[in-house]
Amino acid sequence: MLKRYKLRDYNFILVLMLITLSGIGVLLVGSADPSLQRKQFIGMIAGVILMLIVSLMDYSWLLNFYWLIYAADLILLIAVILRGESSKGASRWIRIGSFQFQPTEICKILPIMFFAMYLMKHEEDLNTFRTIAKAVVLIAVPLVLVFKQPDLKNTITIAVIFCILIYIAGLSYKIIGGTILIVVPLIAVLLLLITQTDLPIINEYQKDRIMAKMFSEDDAYSEDLIQQDNSITAIGSGQLTGKGLNNNKVSSANKGNFVAESQNDFIFAVAGEELGFIGSSAIVLLLFGIIAECIRIGKRAKDIAGTLICCGVAATVAIQSFINIAVATGLIPNTGTPLPFVSYGLTSLWSLYIGMGLALNVGLQNKKYFGGNLENEHRIYRT
Repeated sequence: MLKRYKLRDYNFILVLMLITLSGIGVLLVGSADPSLQRKQFIGMIAGVILMLIVSLMDYSWLLNFYWLIYAADLILLIAVILRGESSKGASRWIRIGSFQFQPTEICKILPIMFFAMYLMKHEEDLNTFRTIAKAVVLIAVPLVLVFKQPDLKNTITIAVIFCILIYIAGLSYKIIGGTILIVVPLIAVLLLLITQTDLPIINEYQKDRIMAKMFSEDDAYSEDLIQQDNSITAIGSGQLTGKGLNNNKVSSANKGNFVAESQNDFIFAVAGEELGFIGSSAIVLLLFGIIAECIRIGKRAKDIAGTLICCGVAATVAIQSFINIAVATGLIPNTGTPLPFVSYGLTSLWSLYIGMGLALNVGLQNKKYFGGNLENEHRIYRT
């Protein structure tokens, strides 16, 4: 297999963008909390090595074990519920000796691998009720386990990734339209029940954050908005070029500890303050470039499974990036989501690098890999 790979097919542009973005992340994490910089740098190096190893593994061979991958996903999530360590009312971490990791992060990548194979095997009958119902049940099980941690944001993230995958696989527009007509009113009713009743649909702290965003003028929710208000102030204070990394200015919201979790959930506030509009824009452009490159690789994949892997990984980066930046800029309610390849968090970093390794392997096995003559080249038909 290695002998058939060609060096010219290796996507060095994607690798360069990933290393550049991760390098910026190391600098920002070090500015937010100097004690974490060395750990983040080592995590970055380990992540790059992990990505390179995965990129040379045949993804088609790995997908042969898709049911084992699905089982591993469920085992990890069940382990979190049974043995997970609690923090701030949520059980999301598992400790093995001195090492602590968050299984939910890798459990964003495993379903992509599973459904890449599952949807390819059912490509011909994808729009039948039986196939759709089975796929929904298969994704519902891990979603329930993630929701019970509780982890609403990752429940939504995984659900959206699944919707993107099944759409790319060729789901009929008729089914998509019918689903939208049902889901949109249900979401509206759900929001109404959350905001206007005392029904225990979600946790109290989650409800408070939603209420704070919807009724920002109400003083009762002012404490829930302080974090985001300080983040917006920090971003705005950076102006065009920023105050500089590791600055010690009295007016610094980062150094003054006005923004909690600045090394993770609010890392974009650090970027805005210290690197300014130019630096923040560079981060956004790098994220966009990574997403676009994954999609481009997916379009040239040898089969629909490769396309789904690349688009699933791209969707993961896109969704997490949007949530993180939208929270830091006050566009959506506060919810802790790391900024891909930038925020502190080794589990998230390594999981994303594994996903990128899979995408790189898809690129190594593009249509040219078989001389441009694929007997099973996929086609997507919609009605």
